Amino acid sequence: MYNEEEALPALVGRLRPVLDETGVPYEVLAVDDGSTDRTAELLEKFRTDWPQLRIVRLRGNSGHQAALRAGLHSSVGAYVASIDADLQDPPEKIPEMLDLARSENLDIVYGVRSDRSTDTGFKRRTAAAYYWLMRRMVGKQVPAQAGDFRLLSREAVEALKSLPDQHQVYRLLVPWLGFPSGQVTYRRGERVAGETKYPLSKMIRLAVDGITNFSAAPLRLATWLGVISFVTCFVMIAWTLVVFLLGKTVPGWSSLFVAMLFLGGVQLICVGLLGEYIGRIYTAVQRRPTYFIGYDSAREDPGDSPGGQGS
Repeated sequence: MYNEEEALPALVGRLRPVLDETGVPYEVLAVDDGSTDRTAELLEKFRTDWPQLRIVRLRGNSGHQAALRAGLHSSVGAYVASIDADLQDPPEKIPEMLDLARSENLDIVYGVRSDRSTDTGFKRRTAAAYYWLMRRMVGKQVPAQAGDFRLLSREAVEALKSLPDQHQVYRLLVPWLGFPSGQVTYRRGERVAGETKYPLSKMIRLAVDGITNFSAAPLRLATWLGVISFVTCFVMIAWTLVVFLLGKTVPGWSSLFVAMLFLGGVQLICVGLLGEYIGRIYTAVQRRPTYFIGYDSAREDPGDSPGGQGS
């Protein structure tokens, strides 16, 4: 959660009864991703009356996937369900996920959005394009319309914790595990309060992270662009020679200028794609933590606990 003071009362009001009615021991691990509003204050207030609530507060805003990683790495349950605080994903589906995982011995249960009518048309179209692209590049094992609302077994969580990737995109990484999985469907609701913390720029960044982390397709695209560029230039050279032999040559800066722009554009695209991958290699070599835990209510002496590699 990040700056969710308006949504917190509704979240607690719906989540706690659902979990209490399951009749199993549970812990709610609230990851505060460096909120600057009253989110931390309200969480402490709710914790006085809800002993199962545990607060993990990051020192700064580390991003959605890093906060999710902090929660998974801090969790201790036999099963772990992840859900955002905006209540667009219904907590009432968590018991159904748990029952399905237990009855069919599944390690992963995805929450799949069967109805997104509450989203804007632009949101639905961009989401459809994102999942189409991810399934084409990563594989059909990526469930369509499945976000970060899911249930994982302890074995699946430990497998994720063992992976060294720094820019982890869990909606792609979890299917990659190949563990036994199932699905529950639900209607995506409207944000209960506040404003979205996931604008278009972050959606694009998530797509780029997913593509570059899970596929070498952009590099192959650069190769094909190079081939197309070479073939085009070869055709232009042959055409120029034919025109010259026929005596029909005329001075033309336009064709030369277009050719230079085409070649320069292809080269820049290829260099940019290579730079994206080299940048990720550089980040991986540095092994910098993706988050820092500033406070954990389950610890008597919180201190600083680095996340990311080796956490």
